[in-house]
Amino acid sequence: MLLIKAKDIYVEYLGRDVLDIGQLELYDYDRIGLVGANGAGKSTLLKALLGEIPLQSGKIDREGTFTYIPQLEEANDKGMQDYAIACKLGVNRVQADTMSGGEETRLKIAQALSGEVHGIFADEPTCHLDREGIDFLVNRLKHYTGALLIISHDRYFLDQVVDKIWELKDGRITEYWGSYTDYFAQKEEERKSQVSQFKQYAAERDRLELAIEEKKNQARKLDQKEKKADKKNSTESGGRLGHQKSQGSKQRKLHNAAKNMERRIEALGKVTAPESIRNVQFRQSKTLELHNPFPITGNGINKRFGDKVIFDNVSFQFPLGGKIAITGTNGAGKTTLFNMISDREHGITLSPKAEIGYFVQTGYKLDHNQNMMAYMQENCEYPVSDIRAVLASMGFTHQDVRKELSVLSGGEMIKLQLAKLLLGRYNILLMDEPSNFLDIPAVEALENMMRKYAGTIVFISHDARLLESVADQVYEVKNRQLIRLK
Repeated sequence: MLLIKAKDIYVEYLGRDVLDIGQLELYDYDRIGLVGANGAGKSTLLKALLGEIPLQSGKIDREGTFTYIPQLEEANDKGMQDYAIACKLGVNRVQADTMSGGEETRLKIAQALSGEVHGIFADEPTCHLDREGIDFLVNRLKHYTGALLIISHDRYFLDQVVDKIWELKDGRITEYWGSYTDYFAQKEEERKSQVSQFKQYAAERDRLELAIEEKKNQARKLDQKEKKADKKNSTESGGRLGHQKSQGSKQRKLHNAAKNMERRIEALGKVTAPESIRNVQFRQSKTLELHNPFPITGNGINKRFGDKVIFDNVSFQFPLGGKIAITGTNGAGKTTLFNMISDREHGITLSPKAEIGYFVQTGYKLDHNQNMMAYMQENCEYPVSDIRAVLASMGFTHQDVRKELSVLSGGEMIKLQLAKLLLGRYNILLMDEPSNFLDIPAVEALENMMRKYAGTIVFISHDARLLESVADQVYEVKNRQLIRLK
């Protein structure tokens, strides 16, 4: 059954073509992962297909009903019919104002799975979910009989749930059959082919340019010989004229050969070189250096909210320069621990020179009329070249740095916040789920930058690859304790 048929979809925003898609079809058996860079228009496409935003042009025909799980919005308990699903997803209460981010996400998913719909559209549904929640969601979606169209940066999740990938780039969709791993393999082959084509193009272009220069040099030498010959007194005028005719004929042949090779260079067209991302070395300002081997310690800390005990006589030492991961189920107290460290609560001791940078995904206040580079240069000692290198690693182009903050997508804002944090005047970073909502290349860039960061990082994450790639130590918040796993 054809659920959605879209034709000539066009959406423009601030002079940029966000969507420019000739034709798109979604069937009841489709299980599609929608991927693309932050700001490419993935969320816009979902909303357009559901009729939630107007099109500049185009037509979309819909059959059946759909549920949408949005990104970066709060959940509520309206419309949820199956509370058993919510409980299995780990939602023990349904008052949104008291929920953690993970519990809000679980509630949205429970609402979607409890409805009688032909298709589910989801925007980063695994964000904030712990590993148990992700595995349960995978199992539910594997047995879901309707259509799925899912934006996700979680490679494990995509491999388990989808069998087709839509890549959104430059406003257009390219379709790839298979899982995310299959898509990645195809993209890698395309990249290798692009590298090979560029090498062949560059070699042929260089060969022709060298040959052109040689022909021109030969023509110049003949010109010089001819000028010398003109200066000589010759009584054999016919011989001299014959010599000039011969020389002129050779020069014309050389110039014609050079022009022919120039035309061959034009015929080669323009082959784009694969982008190379510059790396930045993170350095620590002398004025911010810490000498305490354990700049963050906890000694017998306790925390409760009403009758609920979060921590009971917990002690820990986080080492200087360490990359410390905090894991645990949703609502266990991970973010509470971060807030206790940030607020220097009783039992928490920080090095006297500690300067804390705290990344949270919501609640940032910005001057939206400010451009990206001006924002990045605030409270930053790094030169513009290093700032550009970090932004390039996170997927921002040279043109992007001139953008005003008001035009950035949610994912782009998160990338910008992370880049600013890494370049800020801090020596301790607290990062709460830093990989959520990032596109996959940005997650890999973030992993690399976190490893190279000169200061101490404590981060909350359920991303198995991020933990494996970055963490020196791993702790789990469980049963009111902080348990060392690694």
